[in-house]
Amino acid sequence: MKIHALRLLPGSDLKKSLLLLAKEQNLKAAFILTCVGSLEEAAIRMAGAGEVKQFSDKLEILSLNGTFSMRGGHFHITASDKNGRVFGGHLMEGCMVYTTAEIVIGEAPGMEFRRAEDIETGYKELKITPLSDHSKE
Repeated sequence: MKIHALRLLPGSDLKKSLLLLAKEQNLKAAFILTCVGSLEEAAIRMAGAGEVKQFSDKLEILSLNGTFSMRGGHFHITASDKNGRVFGGHLMEGCMVYTTAEIVIGEAPGMEFRRAEDIETGYKELKITPLSDHSKE
């Protein structure tokens, strides 16, 4: 496993930054190991909901999970507000870093993560493809 670490600065879009990193680093099969930080704005799609819930308040990032590659990703976030209320869902674009987001990413050699339309769910779901020996990094 290869490890990548980064710190996002205030004003960075969390999701866009992760997907940009994947493209810049040619990541084929990446996953979030840990993330701590804070947001000043958030856009989260709750489970089973079609609409995206917007938050315009300071939030602590409690966890961030996901699988991604240079071809796209799927992330879930858990956050808490100033009253300690905890909520989470699908990370959407528009989650803006407040003070920091310190992220450690793992990369799995020998495989590639893609998103493919799943006939049963109606969503683009994870497709794991083994890489040939000559393309492993």
